Amino acid sequence: MASCKPSSVVRLFLSSLNCVSRQRITHSALYNSSPLLCALSSKDFHTSTIMSLSLRRSESYINGEWVKGRAEKLFQVFNPKNGSIIGEVYDLDAEDTKAAVDAAYEAFGPWSKKTAKERSALLYKWYSLILENIPELGEMLTEENGKPLAEGKGEIMYAASFLDWYSAEARRVYGETIEFPVTNRRSIIRKEPVGVAGIIVPWNFPAGMLTRKVGPALAAGCTVVVKSPEDTPYIPTALVELANRAGIPRGVLNIVSCSRSNAAGIGQLFSSDPKVSTVSFTGSCEVGKLLMSQCAVEVKRISLELGGLAPLIVFDSADLSKVVSGTLFAKFRNCGQACISAQNFFIQEGIYDKAVEEITKLTKSLKMGDPMDSTTSIGPLINSRGLEKVERLVNDAKSKGATVICGGSRATDVGELYFQPTLLTGITEDMDILHQEVFGPVICIIKFNYEEEVIRKANNTKSGLASYFYSSDISQCYRVMEALQAGLIGCNDTTVSSAETPFGGYKQSGIGREGGKYGMDEFLQIKMCAIGIDI
Repeated sequence: MASCKPSSVVRLFLSSLNCVSRQRITHSALYNSSPLLCALSSKDFHTSTIMSLSLRRSESYINGEWVKGRAEKLFQVFNPKNGSIIGEVYDLDAEDTKAAVDAAYEAFGPWSKKTAKERSALLYKWYSLILENIPELGEMLTEENGKPLAEGKGEIMYAASFLDWYSAEARRVYGETIEFPVTNRRSIIRKEPVGVAGIIVPWNFPAGMLTRKVGPALAAGCTVVVKSPEDTPYIPTALVELANRAGIPRGVLNIVSCSRSNAAGIGQLFSSDPKVSTVSFTGSCEVGKLLMSQCAVEVKRISLELGGLAPLIVFDSADLSKVVSGTLFAKFRNCGQACISAQNFFIQEGIYDKAVEEITKLTKSLKMGDPMDSTTSIGPLINSRGLEKVERLVNDAKSKGATVICGGSRATDVGELYFQPTLLTGITEDMDILHQEVFGPVICIIKFNYEEEVIRKANNTKSGLASYFYSSDISQCYRVMEALQAGLIGCNDTTVSSAETPFGGYKQSGIGREGGKYGMDEFLQIKMCAIGIDI
């Protein structure tokens, strides 16, 4: 990958999509194409030299107004590249958020009674406005999140794709009739919006996860209160500002920003307030379990997208060129800070040496640096807690005998929150990194001999979000796909998320699905009406 020329990779990608112009690139394909993401430069996207601040808001948005909260307290937002202060955002608490819930509750009746066509048109307008503002939004996201600029812009297009999809799905909420076993009774089955949705968005994909949740909620006829992530509050409020400009009515979409100290109280409010009908959360398994227990008191619906510990299996018949390009996306996108990031690489004995050699070349070729620099492959981790977790897990493995092929420590010469892309071998069962999600640019390599053996090892986890494998044996592909215990399977590919397909996990990786037609189900409830008739 180090020898890729941006222009040739972009042309190849366009050709593979049968596109006649850049304007026809599908949004999900742009975000999910690792060769394109690694190759995009300023020639492929216009990048403004001075960022416009027109979409950057420090306030929260409640009932159609930008508000500062009762206390008008502020918290600081930092650039992870160098620790500089980007700005200050108003710090709302649970009582402030209650006003947003009340507004959403009042707005639910009129919004749910709008025709699906009306809701569809507003969502599509919101989608169009996002596309018009990709340069500014991409830079804003990269500045507060730290992912390389090409990835930041890719995420904005990925986020837009959910509004495109759900603007159409709004008109595809179908009922049905079911025949009773008697002649004088008929049935009508309706799907109706559940009410107010409390949505908690994560910092690692704050744009994509906002629209993946809010899109289907609004399409279904629900109203929404979003809690933005403490580390990356600017991009969610910018998207909400665009929704406001698109004409989403007041009270329908609300967003509150808060510091970490107020986050738990807002989560508790979502879980306990009877005006909130469902909660949607993406984040850690620990917090997800807490929210689930709180929702249980009210028997409240909840959808959870929690942590992952994704295996990537390389069988002897694998195409190593595909493995290398897949590794770039599955492991090093967003510096490994993704819930579906591959961590434990199981490589079969016959291809082990060559595969390790190729993955090592890739890992060593990655450039750490300024995320705004088009040549940067790896940006910083989000904050000191994330960095310390990566360092702790790597040091634990080293102390128990793991071999560091490359990397293995902080990259303080680049910045305070940078960690070297790392390759570890000699991984054993007693190492914490084998069992805990590292959320950083670290690959653990484990040799295996037999298919049954690696399936057992890959499934030996409480998580089950994503699993990847590479094989040229079609029968093996079917066997392994069926045997892996995960909600998302990548077979000879690591791009497993798009607006059109469902996203969610097995086991402790969550409940429910986001994306595709299934994403609507989290915000709909079924009503059956039996009608007696005279025969």
